[in-house]
Amino acid sequence: MLDNFPRGTICIEELEIGMSRHVTKEVTDRDIEMFAEISTDRNPVHLDDEYANDTIFEGRIAHGMLTAGLISAVIGEQLPGHGTIYMGQSLTFLAPVRPGDTVRAEVTVLDIDHAKRRVTLKTECLVDGKPVLKGEAKVLAPSAKFD
Repeated sequence: MLDNFPRGTICIEELEIGMSRHVTKEVTDRDIEMFAEISTDRNPVHLDDEYANDTIFEGRIAHGMLTAGLISAVIGEQLPGHGTIYMGQSLTFLAPVRPGDTVRAEVTVLDIDHAKRRVTLKTECLVDGKPVLKGEAKVLAPSAKFD
């Protein structure tokens, strides 16, 4: 996985509207198999080439939540980072992610409520510059005053 900034914590006092971070990761067959094992989602569209070839996707696809998990990596490791608590996430899946695709998960600060330590984040995943997932996250950000 490739990060564009070091991992750690950006406290709410240091956050700014428009601040953005991302990670980039190639989704491998092993990732898909491991996600199926952990989640117990063994839908054959993810694991069986023959089955998946006969679907509207015409081939295997990664679990949507595997892709969404990359957003969690950005939020938990970079923006705001360590100590952040997820409060909610909306997701819209726009296109499939296939084994071998390189996904770029991006998170951008949309709104900050300093009094409640709440941050609203735009979340998006792209493959070859095209959106495959979009959404919005609400998080409780760490604070230098309390943490």
